[in-house]
Amino acid sequence: MPKVLGGSLAAHRDEVRTRVFDALREQLYERGFDSVTLSGVAAAAGVGRSSIYNHFPDRQALLVAFVEHEAARYVADLEAALAAAGSPTEALAVFVRLQLRRLAEFHLPPGQALAQTLDPSAYRRIAAHADPISTRLRAIVSDGIAAGEMAARDPEVLVAMIAAALGARQIVDVAEHELDASVEAAERIVLAMVRPS
Repeated sequence: MPKVLGGSLAAHRDEVRTRVFDALREQLYERGFDSVTLSGVAAAAGVGRSSIYNHFPDRQALLVAFVEHEAARYVADLEAALAAAGSPTEALAVFVRLQLRRLAEFHLPPGQALAQTLDPSAYRRIAAHADPISTRLRAIVSDGIAAGEMAARDPEVLVAMIAAALGARQIVDVAEHELDASVEAAERIVLAMVRPS
């Protein structure tokens, strides 16, 4: 019988998922999703192949579970950071920084390429995790318009433009020592973009 990690079945499940997600995150960062295999992730996580298959029947199931886990963690971090912002403009600055830092950490193919990699139901499950983030951005912009801090012209277009800008990997695909400056420049540009004329 395989060794139970953490003393109970629930603790074992959590420990296996933590190890697997840590290993997957590292492999996504180093090599991208195309080269990920369940056996490779299991080996890197220090868990048996049969154990990983008990949790995740295939690569797509692993990726969906990983994205769901990461999205829940990110939304909690985002909400906590936004709660400390004193104004809609500060909230937008926080949002920009967190989104770009997250993009720098998260190495998945862009939307269209990911859609071609996954079956449609798996892609829909992953894409659904963008909804709370988009909703939060929409609320920040609405609050900014109501407070007179942001331009009232075409709010939906403004939200779409911000979201598109924050998905540009060119901003974060820079040398590590250049990342802070690149994120700060993007923040300045987004804040200038929403400023009332």
